Amino acid sequence: MDDVHVPEIDVDQLPAEFDSTAVLLDVREDDEWARGHASGAQHIPMSEVPARLGEIDGDATLYVICHAGGRSLKVSHYLARNGFEPTNVSGGMLAWAGSGRAIVTDGGAPGAV
Repeated sequence: MDDVHVPEIDVDQLPAEFDSTAVLLDVREDDEWARGHASGAQHIPMSEVPARLGEIDGDATLYVICHAGGRSLKVSHYLARNGFEPTNVSGGMLAWAGSGRAIVTDGGAPGAV
């Protein structure tokens, strides 16, 4: 079992926008991201996170999201063991969509989960 505690947050408690102070890290696969994602999110597929740690802003408030919350929790534990202070988004993009938050494609069109 993981030896680090990672806090969880509900979608409705997330900031309205993501910028240099708050990062939403989407760890889903490329095809999932292409179908739709949160505007302003940073995309690093779960399998690429270890090699791309340098791309994650350690000074920003870090929220980690996936499809339903499982992969993001695993990535959050990994990040916590590597000096980050991540918060897992409970319910993932399914909860994001269920809360009525916007989902977009890379082209800016409405997306889907």
